[in-house]
Amino acid sequence: MFILQVAVVLATVAISAGVFVWVGTGQLVREAEATALAIARSVAEDPDVRADVAEWSADPGTPSATELADGPLETVAENVRVRTGALFVVITDDQGIRLAHPNPDELGETVSTSPDVALAGREDVSWERGTLGDSARAKVPVLAPGAAPGSTDDVVGEISVGFAASTVFDTLGDEIAPVVIGALAALGVGVAASILIRRRLRRLTLGLQPEELRALVQDQEAVLSGVGEGVIGLGPDDRITVCNDQAARVLGVTDAVGHTLDELGLPADFRALVRGDGAEQQLLLNGRVVFIDVRTVSRDGAHLGRVVIVRDRTDVEALSRKLDAVNAMTTALRVQRHEFANRLHAISGLIATGEHDQAERYLADVLNHGPLKYPVEHADRLTEPYLQAFLGAKGIEASEKGVLLTIGAETLVTGRVVAAEDVTTVLGNLIDNAVAAAVAGQVSPAWVEVEVLDDGADLYLSVMDSGNGVDAREEVGDRAEPDPDAVHGLGFGLPLSRDIARRSGGDLWLASRGVPGEHGAVFCVRLPGAVEPDRPARPDIPNEGTP
Repeated sequence: MFILQVAVVLATVAISAGVFVWVGTGQLVREAEATALAIARSVAEDPDVRADVAEWSADPGTPSATELADGPLETVAENVRVRTGALFVVITDDQGIRLAHPNPDELGETVSTSPDVALAGREDVSWERGTLGDSARAKVPVLAPGAAPGSTDDVVGEISVGFAASTVFDTLGDEIAPVVIGALAALGVGVAASILIRRRLRRLTLGLQPEELRALVQDQEAVLSGVGEGVIGLGPDDRITVCNDQAARVLGVTDAVGHTLDELGLPADFRALVRGDGAEQQLLLNGRVVFIDVRTVSRDGAHLGRVVIVRDRTDVEALSRKLDAVNAMTTALRVQRHEFANRLHAISGLIATGEHDQAERYLADVLNHGPLKYPVEHADRLTEPYLQAFLGAKGIEASEKGVLLTIGAETLVTGRVVAAEDVTTVLGNLIDNAVAAAVAGQVSPAWVEVEVLDDGADLYLSVMDSGNGVDAREEVGDRAEPDPDAVHGLGFGLPLSRDIARRSGGDLWLASRGVPGEHGAVFCVRLPGAVEPDRPARPDIPNEGTP
């Protein structure tokens, strides 16, 4: 790069100097031609010259060099040449025969360059080569005595005056010297500037060469575009220098490059984490569960900034919660199968011993109360097998924490659950949060009430607890910074549940923040398409849940 800079400076100076020399040379040539023209005009206006040339032109013969050598025209031409320093002053007749010439041997000969322009009555200036070499010359017509100026019919000869190249350019050296000195000075300044620029570029690029910078840019683009995680680069002043599409999507920003974190209005917890010690942490950002990993970047002891890795784990977290719910469901079904097998053995024994009436009464009791005795109050209000088994499993978990799970009086499900994973995830998250709130509420006995109602293909869920309710500062699944003192929304269950509900066209909302002394928070959910109905939808039940 340094060599390239010096070459550019050298070429610029050389071109500038060359243009100046070319312009100066042309100006000198034009000045010599103008001087030659002025001299030729003066000689052509001399009455004696006009008379002598007209006399020779009237003679049809060709004069000899001897006759012309001592003639008046030769004398005049030579005197003018000596006084003006011209290379030659040549006089010809109307046939182009030399009547005066610096070289006596050329007298009486035809001129070497065409006299047609001058003999046609027009003046001519040019740079031509003749018998005496290259010269800037002017040719002027000689008119007959008494002819009107500008006449083209009374031309009797021509005057040709020329200045040698050495004479024209004798001052060129003096004029070029300042240019050469200036060019060398400019070249020196350019080289010095190139050296300074080179040193600055080395500092700015940390000593990397252009090909290394190109490789870095290519690698950066490949990495930033190829990874599925968000990548943010921050300079030493916390100004964003790199932000790939995934990071912009998770953060919910556009045109982030060139702005600081504060200017983009990012959440306070995110900014604090980025400026912290770099430990990987999980937080809720724009309704997404993300992991933030911050790494400090330095080179040769210089702090270059930070790299922030943003991993969107919303889908993973949702899948994990679904798997937990499925695991709980599987355990409940396994217990139910074992208990159901025991009931079948009892019925088989009664039939085998002939106790048919007792067997019928036993079967009727199983049909009325279900095959299992879960620690769920009013479990008989829910007859849908999937929900019955799932709430039974949740009742076991709640009872282990000292909380009684109750099925509400408004529960009525006549259809069959078909969106099992969504229902399990949403209802499981709400029950887990309600159990945690009931335990934290320190109300004895602690309880959680669940109501389930279907309307056509829509499933409505309501979960209420005996806790202290929801603080006014809390948001339902929209908080970017979970409150450690809050119970509902402590983790990421509510945002995920709301996202699942909204994907199917439903919603999750807070129906009541709680009534002191009566109940805690009440959360409601509508899940469209979660049930395969056994009856048409009732028109008196709205399709949209309203907080």
